Amino acid sequence: MIGSFRNFAKTKFAGILVFIMIIPFVFWGMGSMFSSGNTNSIVKINESNVSTEEFIDYLNNSGIPQKTIRENLNNNIIEELLSGLVSTKILDLEIREYDLIISKETLLKMIKKNKNFLDDQGNFQRLKYEKFLLENNQSAPQFELRLKNRELQKNLFSFVGAGTVSPKFLVKKLYEEQNKKLEIDFINLDKFYKKKGDFTDNDLKKFLEENKENLKVDYLDFEYSIINPKNLIGVDEFNQSFFDKIDQIEIDISNEVPFNSIVSNLNLKSTKVKDFLFSSDKNEVEKKIFELKGTDFDIFELGDDYVLYKIQKNESREPDITNSQTKEEILDLIFQKNKFDYNTNLIEKIKNNEFNDNEFIQMGQQNIKTAKLNSIRDNKKFDINAVKILYSLPINSFTLINDEKENIYLAKVKDYQVELTDNNNEIIDYTNKQNSNLKNNMLKSYDLYLNSRYNVTLNQKTIERVKNFFQ
Repeated sequence: MIGSFRNFAKTKFAGILVFIMIIPFVFWGMGSMFSSGNTNSIVKINESNVSTEEFIDYLNNSGIPQKTIRENLNNNIIEELLSGLVSTKILDLEIREYDLIISKETLLKMIKKNKNFLDDQGNFQRLKYEKFLLENNQSAPQFELRLKNRELQKNLFSFVGAGTVSPKFLVKKLYEEQNKKLEIDFINLDKFYKKKGDFTDNDLKKFLEENKENLKVDYLDFEYSIINPKNLIGVDEFNQSFFDKIDQIEIDISNEVPFNSIVSNLNLKSTKVKDFLFSSDKNEVEKKIFELKGTDFDIFELGDDYVLYKIQKNESREPDITNSQTKEEILDLIFQKNKFDYNTNLIEKIKNNEFNDNEFIQMGQQNIKTAKLNSIRDNKKFDINAVKILYSLPINSFTLINDEKENIYLAKVKDYQVELTDNNNEIIDYTNKQNSNLKNNMLKSYDLYLNSRYNVTLNQKTIERVKNFFQ
């Protein structure tokens, strides 16, 4: 969950998403430690102080459980949530600066037009409104204040981005960029890669020597016993007696009772495995034990059985190339490395303008193929990200691209063909897209402006005190 909060700190706009999107659920018992008149500052924005109590109220209303906050203290969740509050406070200061307001009448109209509170005939239902408040643990003043703040912030962004109308040549340029026909020549590089069968034993030994530390594999010696109601208590059903014995096994493990003693006392059969090397064709029990090799003595559940195991030895060794499966895996690594090196060298030549038409023709000989892409969204032949790269390049450029099956191609951008549209709906659509692009650029500039306009100073001691509360 912490991953989603890390985005809060990137921009001052990011914090407002918390305010707009999260439905509040108040969790109790949190504010008393910081209330009782305590207004010491946790952060200062220019000359405006944000008190600890304000931050605690913000946490209470964020909808984030205390447990989640507690578990992520070391991941800077407090700082990132504080960043969200700072973003909100800065926008509040901007709203005051521009004297933006929403009247009570406007607010009332917005509530009465909210589709969540309307019946099938489109009429406002007070009962639905009150039910919504109860389900979300909010009072009407709380909800209306949130709605008001959200709308003020939307109005601020609209105010900043007001009047963004794109000139026709930019709309035309955007349409052409995304809808021009692109013709390319391409060569499948598969035949230029060294095949697995072409690598000699010397190639294999050299690769192993250069990468011996990275290629070491684990071999395990272990013993295990499969446990179920039938072999443990003599019946086919999972009952309390069975689970009591499982609990006792776990106690014995924690008390370091030897594996053989546990098995012997319960009259269980065990299986010994030596020099186990993981592979996909091994049985599920043994593969699972390998996955759990970090714990050498334990019991786990697998399907309808429990498995008690003990690892006697875990040894890292250099791969045994006399083993056919291991040899095949190493050959695959060599093949992939050779392929990667070939592609890297080719990209470097293109990047340094050391690759030209003559080399392209010489490489292709009779194997150059041609494809026509209808738009930047045309991914019938090549991966969509490869298509975007092609559309970003000028004519006569070279690049490497791939398809959905991970085949790699050397491609040359051969020609562009532009077809203008007189479809009014398409014109309107691309006008809106370009207006949106311009507005986004303006908002990014506004964000930089806010960074320079407001000086934010954190009170680290107070932040630590808030953290200590959760510990």
